[in-house]
Amino acid sequence: MSDGKNYRIAAVDRALSVLEILSQRGELGVTEIATELGMTKSLVFRILHTLEVRGYVAKDSVRALYGLGYRAWHLADEAAKQRGLLRVAGPLMEELRDRFNESVNLLVRDGLNALVVTTRESRHSMRLFAKPGRRGPLHAGGGSMVLLAFAPPDVRQETIAGALPHFTSATITDPVELEQKLFQIESDGFNVTKEDLDEGAFSIAAPIYGPNGEVVAAVSVAGPVTRFNDSVRDQILAGVLDAAERIAKGLGATPAKATAAVA
Repeated sequence: MSDGKNYRIAAVDRALSVLEILSQRGELGVTEIATELGMTKSLVFRILHTLEVRGYVAKDSVRALYGLGYRAWHLADEAAKQRGLLRVAGPLMEELRDRFNESVNLLVRDGLNALVVTTRESRHSMRLFAKPGRRGPLHAGGGSMVLLAFAPPDVRQETIAGALPHFTSATITDPVELEQKLFQIESDGFNVTKEDLDEGAFSIAAPIYGPNGEVVAAVSVAGPVTRFNDSVRDQILAGVLDAAERIAKGLGATPAKATAAVA
């Protein structure tokens, strides 16, 4: 049953209506949009101006027409990538979970944060997993540091130069040490961490390449350190590297550069 509350924000609702009609009809003028949506021309103009400043609408000054801007197209492109990533990665994440019975995480970079997109939880009663939607630092955690190691130079530099808070005694907070660690991850093609983000947890992660050769995500297997040893490390690492390569191929990527041999 409804509690009778209306949580809609009218201004946001109107702005979305303008974007939707532009996506359906193409370029339109202020008068046409106002007529279609039952708004005043002054209101439509203010909405369009705000969206134009943010890059969601582009104006053809000669014809006085408005259409979707680069930011709207970027959002659509990113949404399509995310759907494709989830569709391809899901079954392979389940394979990893079923094979090792540890939690499997898929992460992407969101600005200067790592974002957990989806997970497959271990069936152990004692398990470690990150909830989808969780944002975390880039300088700690298996998958997070993979994303940082393969991020554009400006992102990498800004993160290293910024605040590097402690999460555990194993968190790398020295910029020089972090830089060295990132070079190692980039060279190895994977990352193995123990208790640098969460006490009592290990994580083994690898990058996922996209069609243009850029790293678009990271896949990791994580669990409690009480179930971690050299044999487990080697087996999980081989499985994670294989899954990352298969996901990349499913996204249309060319074979990634050869990774270092498992120690």
